[in-house]
Amino acid sequence: MSQHTGGCRCGAIRFEVAGAPVHISYCHCGDCRRASGAPLSAFVGFRAADLTFHGAKGAAYGEAPVERRFCATCGSPISYADARLDGQIFLMLGAMDRPEDYVPTVHGYTREKLPYLHIDDGLPRRETTTVPRPEGENR
Repeated sequence: MSQHTGGCRCGAIRFEVAGAPVHISYCHCGDCRRASGAPLSAFVGFRAADLTFHGAKGAAYGEAPVERRFCATCGSPISYADARLDGQIFLMLGAMDRPEDYVPTVHGYTREKLPYLHIDDGLPRRETTTVPRPEGENR
């Protein structure tokens, strides 16, 4: 697959990515739970240079170095970016037109996982991040 597309619930934001995914994961951290309204989040990461947005710009929220983007009209979460991960952007799996095409390969922040949530998929579990950040920065 060379073209990846998605957007928000109301259609005000659309995007396409020309390159291949560089990372697909689940995240169990409390920040992702609050941002998504779900017990865990799933992301597909791409090179930011391969991503093109169409339509509304959307809105952003976050504390540096993290920025989360969402639709200002319908509230749909769209992406997660971390300035420490230069050149990468992580799109919410639920914002993809074909989320079934992006199978997560790892669980992150399992130390924050909700105790009643059990996914027996055999994937590796990481207590903190699944994407390496600079030395000593795990969040």
